[in-house]
Amino acid sequence: MSDALVFKGILNGHADAVTAIAAPIDNTDMIVSSSRDKSILVWDLTKEQSYATDSAPASAGLPRRRLTGHSHFVQDVVLSSDGQFALSGSWDGELRLWDLNTGATSRRFVGHNKDVLSVAFSVDNRQIVSASRDKTIKLWNTLGECKYTIQDGDAHTNWVSCVRFSPNNFQPTIVSGSWDRTVKVWNLTNCKLRCTLTGHAGYVNTVAVSPDGSLCASGGKDGVTLLWDLSEGKRLYSLDAGAIIYSLCFSPNRYWLCAATQLSVKIWDLESKTIVQDLKPEAAAAGKSQVIPRVFSLADFRREENEARKQEENEEKDENEESSLSTRLLLDHRRISTQQPIDFGVFPDC
Repeated sequence: MSDALVFKGILNGHADAVTAIAAPIDNTDMIVSSSRDKSILVWDLTKEQSYATDSAPASAGLPRRRLTGHSHFVQDVVLSSDGQFALSGSWDGELRLWDLNTGATSRRFVGHNKDVLSVAFSVDNRQIVSASRDKTIKLWNTLGECKYTIQDGDAHTNWVSCVRFSPNNFQPTIVSGSWDRTVKVWNLTNCKLRCTLTGHAGYVNTVAVSPDGSLCASGGKDGVTLLWDLSEGKRLYSLDAGAIIYSLCFSPNRYWLCAATQLSVKIWDLESKTIVQDLKPEAAAAGKSQVIPRVFSLADFRREENEARKQEENEEKDENEESSLSTRLLLDHRRISTQQPIDFGVFPDC
């Protein structure tokens, strides 16, 4: 691998587990993060290399602004393509649109009757999509008006864990992943189902769409990343991560795919289908078990234990003994985009 990925340091500022990170592609000086502390932080990244001391780890930046307003865990955050606005989804059932220049809430999106798990902007920033534990997908305009709700009929039969727009203008689509173990592709023009992609042996945590809109990647409980041809609606091949997959993203400028798993952050070269980097926290390298990859903090779902037990036959197993209070910049975000990561920590076995 010609360009080595260098560990830069830690961002400390959240008081609870970090749930998502968003980074603008054209600005290497800032990122935003969401947390179970009910807030979103806007970070200024430091260009100079800092060094750890006996009393403090190396720092990679400082929080510039804290965005508050949600009344429950903030599960997801993404950025508009111009980097001027952030969009968040929360367990309070709401989405919020934030003006990053002022830190104020520009719009509230109210309509889901359970936790919002995933949000996304369309490429032109004119449309917003959200996914929820209420098993629905909602399409919104930026005024906060819900234009369509995908429910019943062809809709998912379990929690919708992740949703993304395809950037392909010739075939505008929405891609969703669910606890029902399927990935669904929807026509954006009428929100009708195009196809259902099956093949996962466990719940789906995450989906990602390639920058040209030709490929979709999905991953989850079974520890396998499936690659799909979106235009044909067919499975291409699989990549074994060897652990539960919590988040996936494509590189904006290389044929790479990044996966945040239970054990590490893996980067595949999709041309050779080989792992070019396997990034682990230093504690994991020392042989500590149950260590969380700190690029994507793994939050638990203890609040949902009772409901999950009703849905699943097996008892819930505690796969996460600790929550990360910091975001480790294991990836140089100038090379690997973390614009739309999402994590869904502890799940019961399916």
